[in-house]
Amino acid sequence: MPEPIRFEAVSKRYGAVTALESVDLTIRPGQCHCLVGPNGSGKTTLLDLLLGLTRPTSGTVDVPAVSLGCSFQSPTFYPGLTVAENLDVFGRLSGCPGPEWRERLVDVLGLDRVAHRPAGTLSGGWQQKLDLALGFLKRPTYAVLDEPFNDLDDVSQRRLRAFLAEYCTDDRTVLAVTHHVAAFDGLLDRLTVFDHGEVRYDGSVDADVGAHEQYRSVLDQGRNSS
Repeated sequence: MPEPIRFEAVSKRYGAVTALESVDLTIRPGQCHCLVGPNGSGKTTLLDLLLGLTRPTSGTVDVPAVSLGCSFQSPTFYPGLTVAENLDVFGRLSGCPGPEWRERLVDVLGLDRVAHRPAGTLSGGWQQKLDLALGFLKRPTYAVLDEPFNDLDDVSQRRLRAFLAEYCTDDRTVLAVTHHVAAFDGLLDRLTVFDHGEVRYDGSVDADVGAHEQYRSVLDQGRNSS
């Protein structure tokens, strides 16, 4: 069983601006876990800390020696290469476990339709699909996704939902930042709600309420108590 990712008393400040304040959070293996909250609540800063793109002002971020895969709101690929060529290059760099896994990703995301088109000429939705495939290409222990359902049509969203549900096992985790909480209803094991740089809720999802309604309830309680 992989070790969890731990944030202990983590704060991050940019000058006079506090992005995160004394955050304690554990990302456990084998779960679909969403980080949600209003714009500027600290979600993306937490991902940056996890990926080593920035350092905490105080506290510790403990990331075990496991494989990480990432998909961002701004897709990352070689725009002059075709979709197939990007998959080849990233597959060699990241260590794709085999052609069967690559073909599984191509099938889930429908990338066979655009395999020979330069990635830079694709629409936003197709670029998002390619970036998702690249994020999962090495079959990472922790798949870190920033708004994975953005720009996807309804059919693609359903196919991705089914894939994510299958992907989360005892030793693989999906960690997603999203504003589209309802898209994860029925998938989530854990929900963490951020507001003003602090964790307002961190726990399991009430199946009878749903992730979206639970999120709204947490925010409403926070506003009423302030």
